[in-house]
Amino acid sequence: MYDLITMGRIGVDLYPLQAGVGLAQVDTFGKFLGGSATNVAVAAARLGRRTAVVTRTGADPFGEYLHQELRAFGVDDRWVTPVPGLPTPVTFCEMFPPDDFPLYFYRQPKAPDLEMYGEELDLGAIRDARVFWMTGTGLCAEPSRTATLTALAARSAGPAHPQSTPAEPRATVFDLDWRPMFWTDDPKPQYARALRHATVAVGNIDEVEIATGEREPRAAAEALLAHGPELAVVKQGPGGVLAVHRDGRTAEVPPVPVEVVNGLGAGDAFGGALCHGLLAGWELERTMRYANAAGAIVASRLACSSAMPFASEVDEALQGVRP
Repeated sequence: MYDLITMGRIGVDLYPLQAGVGLAQVDTFGKFLGGSATNVAVAAARLGRRTAVVTRTGADPFGEYLHQELRAFGVDDRWVTPVPGLPTPVTFCEMFPPDDFPLYFYRQPKAPDLEMYGEELDLGAIRDARVFWMTGTGLCAEPSRTATLTALAARSAGPAHPQSTPAEPRATVFDLDWRPMFWTDDPKPQYARALRHATVAVGNIDEVEIATGEREPRAAAEALLAHGPELAVVKQGPGGVLAVHRDGRTAEVPPVPVEVVNGLGAGDAFGGALCHGLLAGWELERTMRYANAAGAIVASRLACSSAMPFASEVDEALQGVRP
């Protein structure tokens, strides 16, 4: 049984090795494993969790590279399959610290990770995983939309092989992951369908507004809970993070101050650490502080996947921020 199975985007990140200049002026790039759902699996694996990712690549050398990287990071790649005729996606970014990191997605004519089919999923493994993580991008087009909703429905049905041991923490996490360039229709109905199956919803201010119409963090969190989840997590960048549970528990945690190198990937580190805290059964504030620290560490580094911190690094970062 897996601690965490994620489902969603994968690709190759080609990040400039120079900051403060546009792509037209960049001379050299670093090549990294990328994609939000994939990065979350890497982040949790770095924290000692058994993880796997459900996604698809092109049948090309970049696809082979992604398999190599997943294995090196300790992420199970058995459900990462090739799609002949579609290239593995590539993403470029520009870096203008501390808060401007434009992304350029090359996912034409269609990203392989959107060619996932419900009948090809290992629904037993998805049902049995202690945490299942899916993203808004997976809902943007067919057949990925139906496949993602099929996986969510399987989660709602409960474990395929209930254990005789006492119940362990379980969660179905919806990462709102709003990428407007991927959508051709209104995302709100699809978000509402997914939220009915989720136990945890996670997003930044822009993402929660897309899902709920609310930008004020507390109102947005309450609106997310009204759609079905038990826990809403609203990331506010320099404003920290707000977590609100249906049972009335709340946690408001300030950001961890760092010198930002590349803000991309910080949210994925947050996500992997959030899953780690959920799996450990930590109280809400401890989980949020831990996830905040993991995100801050990645923001202070160039890459995303290879920048994900180990537990000792998160613990060290927390030593300087505990009240």
